[in-house]
Amino acid sequence: MGIKDWPADERPREKLLERGAASLTDAELLALFLRTGVAGRSAVDLARELLDRFGGLSRLCLAERDQICEAPGLGPAKYAQLKAVMEMAARALKEDMKSGDALSSPAAVRRYLSLLLKDKPHEEFWAVFLDAQNRAIQAEMLFRGTLTQTSVYPREVVKRALAHNAASLILAHNHPSGVAEPSQADRLLTQALRQALALVEVRVLDHFVVAGAGGVSFAEAGLL
Repeated sequence: MGIKDWPADERPREKLLERGAASLTDAELLALFLRTGVAGRSAVDLARELLDRFGGLSRLCLAERDQICEAPGLGPAKYAQLKAVMEMAARALKEDMKSGDALSSPAAVRRYLSLLLKDKPHEEFWAVFLDAQNRAIQAEMLFRGTLTQTSVYPREVVKRALAHNAASLILAHNHPSGVAEPSQADRLLTQALRQALALVEVRVLDHFVVAGAGGVSFAEAGLL
């Protein structure tokens, strides 16, 4: 039975309009994106199969082009649409982050960094450079590593902070292992960066460790 034959309050589009997007399951959201199913399977059935195939919604959204194009019901056009949706979300979060005080609205910064870093298969080290009013100047990936580690050089971080004329910054990196707890190496690195940046009067306001859908803030954990 196709979706059009379902009761009205069970159809994803009608359900979204009546109750809001948050009321939909991952499969229902993906079904709206797909719009149609394939022979013998509704869009929701196909969405469930795709979520099983990729291991969840976030992994599907971050999949490589070849993986998307080879999956049933997808292809180059859907890959392009998916990447456009992801980029729109990232730009919207970036606008939120840059429009206010990073200290008074840390959630916007965290959402942006989480979207950038969650489910990456390798470690990346980022910095959000801020002006004297704590407004974001630029977010920039500074170093890229392997599955388990990234080499970070304080001198290069200082150079980038000076290049942006930053008054302060927020650091962030991901743990592909899925364990957000900062390691001893993370703590030592953060202290080394604080000391190096203090020499040029740039403050480290926070260091986020992103792991999957979660994360740890050094500032909130009392580690700064």
